[in-house]
This record gives sequence, structure tokens and C-alpha cells, in this order.
Amino acid sequence: MIRFHKEGYKIISITFVLGIAIILGAEKIFDSVLAIKITQVLTLGFVVLILQFFRNPNRKTTINETHIIAPVDGKVVVIEEVEEPEFFKDKRIQVSIFMSPINVHVTRYAMSGKIVYSKYHPGKYLVAWHPKASTENERTTVVIENETFGKVLYRQIAGALAKRIVNYAQEGENVIQGTDAGFIKFGSRVDLFLPIGTKINVKLGDKVKGGVQVIAQK
Repeated sequence: MIRFHKEGYKIISITFVLGIAIILGAEKIFDSVLAIKITQVLTLGFVVLILQFFRNPNRKTTINETHIIAPVDGKVVVIEEVEEPEFFKDKRIQVSIFMSPINVHVTRYAMSGKIVYSKYHPGKYLVAWHPKASTENERTTVVIENETFGKVLYRQIAGALAKRIVNYAQEGENVIQGTDAGFIKFGSRVDLFLPIGTKINVKLGDKVKGGVQVIAQK
């Protein structure tokens, strides 16, 4: 059975109502059979696209304290050692995953632990793969801490189409690897900042699956 994320319930309902109205009303608006069929097909296609975007597949996470799992579905676009300026203010390994509009956009916790930092930043809407997107776009920054990895930061970043980031992480709460951490509406990116020395299990260009695929380990 197909599951949908709760963040999409309102949009899905509105899309269904409008879609049905357009499909049924096309025959009254247009005289041309071709115009009617094209309108109905395009409307149906849009409804399917919305349903696909908000799908929330059930992922069975094998919890492992020595693993960092992919927080989202998408393509690995950055693996490099960088200076993280907001929280750590030192060197970290950045792993960035880009999500296209056709990817599942649920954000999942990459590891279990305690939320020690959670902050929203308003900002621009540069394309998600832009080098400055991580520091200038609308974003949320969350830091989880556990005994194995210490502190690990992840950042949800809005893209040119993503106009709303949903973040469920609350400072002080304990979270479980693989569970729902939020949602980003339409194309976007998630950055992970890992301790230096962490073994990275993916390479540039790899397509990863959120909630199940191991992308790094101790």
C-alpha cells in the first residue's frame, strides 16, 4: 500500500479536488475533443506527480551505532573536507546529497542520539547544487550527539523550487536512527558534516536510499 507523508495531506486533497473539477469541466470549457483530452491528460499527470512527490515509503532501518545512514534519497554531489562555520568552526567531512523533484523528500535521522542544536535560517533560493547554497539559502541546521560519533551535523537546504523546510528536531530530545526528521517540499539538498577520520562508504555520483543505505561508519 502506498503511504504519503503527513506534510502532503493538505496539498494532495486540494490537488484532487481541483483535478477532478478540471477533468470534469474540460468538456464544458472546450469544444475541441483534442483540447479536452490534452487538458485531462495534463491534469491527471500533475495529480500523479504530486502523489509521487509526497510518497513516504516504509523503510526498515537496521539500527547500528557504528553506521551513518543516508538521511534522504538522492545523488551524492559533494564529498570533501571543509571548514564548518556555524556550529563546529573547525574541519569536518562534508557529504552532500541532492534531491530532484522525483525523489522521496522525507528527511530521516542519520544516527541515533540526542539533539543538541536545532536552528532555522531564512535565506535565498539558489539552485541546491550551488556552492553557496549551504550558507546562503533557507536552511535548518541540526546537531545530533552520541557516544560513537560524538556530534554530527546535518543541514536541510532549500533549492530554487523548495519553498518550505519542515524540521521536527527539538533540542534535548532523543531520536532514533531512520525515523522521520522532517520534509523538504520540492527539489533540495541535505549536507552532513562528519568527524575527520570517518570512513565514507559512498563516492561522488552514487544514488543513495534514505533510511537504509550506510554512507559512513566508524
